[in-house]
Formats: sequence, C-alpha cells, structure tokens
Amino acid sequence: MGIVRYMAGEMMKEIGNKSREFYEFVLPPIDMCLEDGYLVVVIDLPGFDKKDIKITLHKNILSIRAEKHEPEKENMVCKQRPSMVDKKILLPAHIKEGEDAISSAKFSQGVLTIRIPISQKGKQISIE
Repeated sequence: MGIVRYMAGEMMKEIGNKSREFYEFVLPPIDMCLEDGYLVVVIDLPGFDKKDIKITLHKNILSIRAEKHEPEKENMVCKQRPSMVDKKILLPAHIKEGEDAISSAKFSQGVLTIRIPISQKGKQISIE
C-alpha cells in the first residue's frame, strides 16, 4: 500500500508542476484598451511584489518578467502558484516616434496597469 500512496503523491506533484508551467508561460490574463491617446494594458500578477516585476518596451513589444524566490517546502504535495512569469506581448498600436518608453506603470493589489503613449498612423480617407 505504501508504494501506491507514494506513486499517487508523485503523480499529484507532476500535475501541479505542469499546471504551474502552463500559467507561467501562457497566462497571466491581460486586458488592453485605448484611452485618450494611450494604450492601457492591465495584467493580473497575484502573489508577486512590485520589486519582483521588470517591464521593458522595445518598439511594439512589451515584456513583463516577474520572479519570486520562495524556499522549497519539504512536504509540498501540490504547487500550482507560479514562481515566474515571462510574457512578451505584441502591442496592437503604434508607439509614438521617439517615445519608446512607458508613460506610467502602477502595481496595486496584484494588478499591474501600464499606460503607453500611442500615435495615430495612417491617413484619414474621405468617402464620396
């Protein structure tokens, strides 16, 4: 009976590892909206501290990396909460020329809100 219990515990650990890996690389949830000449990006990062988060913007690619270091617990049965998030997002708007910097970023209660200035590219076409 001991081997069956051991194998079940190992299987649960592996399932937990796979679900955490999925979260770390596919998620976190992201919302984007246009607001007064800015692209506002809202990202859920629960469990991370502000000091754990690094944001970079290069052209139209926004990179978010969050990593926390927690001591390993010896008797851990299941660990699904992510310890690292590395997300790259192709922004659906043109960043203002010469301003490839983030206008502002705010982290409150596990939610990161980023405001990025955008430009209107393209020419207005009148319809006859």
